[in-house]
Amino acid sequence: MELSEIRTQLDAIDGQLTDLFVQRMTLVDQVADIKLRNRTHQLYDPVREREILMKVREKAGSEYGSSAHQLFRTVLELSRARQAARLIPATTVAARVAAMCANEQAIFPTEGRIAVSGIEGCHAGAAAERLFPRGDLVFLNGFRAVVQAVQAGLCRYGILPIENSSNGSVRTVYDLLREPDLCIVRSARLLIRHILLGQPQTKIEQIRTIFTHEQAAGQCSRFLAGLKDVDVIPCTSTAHAAQRAADANSPDVAAISGESCAKLYGLSILSDSIQNTENNDTRFLCVTKGAACFAGAERMSLMVSCANSPGALYHMIAKISALGINMVKLESIPIPGTNFAYRFLIDLECNIHQEGVLGLLCELEHSCDQFTLLGNYTEIIG
Repeated sequence: MELSEIRTQLDAIDGQLTDLFVQRMTLVDQVADIKLRNRTHQLYDPVREREILMKVREKAGSEYGSSAHQLFRTVLELSRARQAARLIPATTVAARVAAMCANEQAIFPTEGRIAVSGIEGCHAGAAAERLFPRGDLVFLNGFRAVVQAVQAGLCRYGILPIENSSNGSVRTVYDLLREPDLCIVRSARLLIRHILLGQPQTKIEQIRTIFTHEQAAGQCSRFLAGLKDVDVIPCTSTAHAAQRAADANSPDVAAISGESCAKLYGLSILSDSIQNTENNDTRFLCVTKGAACFAGAERMSLMVSCANSPGALYHMIAKISALGINMVKLESIPIPGTNFAYRFLIDLECNIHQEGVLGLLCELEHSCDQFTLLGNYTEIIG
């Protein structure tokens, strides 16, 4: 048989498969209608699904059984997502999405009262100015203070660093994101250049103490490893570090900070761009109180935990994959007070208005031990 003849047969089979798939999904809609009338929202029947997959494997035989199992598992995931979209049970996430849609605004603001961890000259402040050119920045001591200011209504928005391209995630922020009534509405990626600042005429070999933030120290680990007999003292921000170095007014004290802090605190640049890599980007999240979003959102963040059993994480990811949604981040986070139990931070490229997304969120909430929709937002780069 010629290749063209084989392809003709494959096209015919693909057409039959498509027709059968449409027929199956039509029946799935009918199932959903019956469940609506009977007021039952059960989406997952593990016994029936195991029976279906076992029959599929047996019928496909040893050569194609595994592939057929994978194919039909995807079909079942799509069927559940279809039902979930039609049923939309009265879940917490359904109510949150409804509130986000009700509060959705077309244009992101350029002003407002913005909570920032640090002092004048810190990188979080630069992120706040990038997002809110006419914003009123309120500098606070620590990430929790930022969240508390937003929750209390003292500030409309708060800026939190979430991850760095070379030094990883800011884990202390993760638990704060799960605080009640907090929502991510924007994010910004900024290129961070770290600079060694000190008193004029200071030579690097004179330095015995360097103030900096722990994240900045990690991002400049190679530079620090090349120094001898130097103590690195952590500060709440790189701007705090520059301030402390300026207050010390000593040639043996320096700070790892940003270039803007040189003029701000009367320091000299001793060494420029000391970070490990040139593409040293940090992502900052903008959070607000209540359920909110803005038009054009293309990134969604979730915090979930699933059963510690074989295939549990795979099944969760398969639900996302079945809708063709791109997962751009998956990170495990140890749960405090447990022995090797984890939550997962998941970032998806999707929008709450997108077909099937609400059903997916409802199904994930139904099937996961814990589930939090952190927000649907746009990310600004540069």
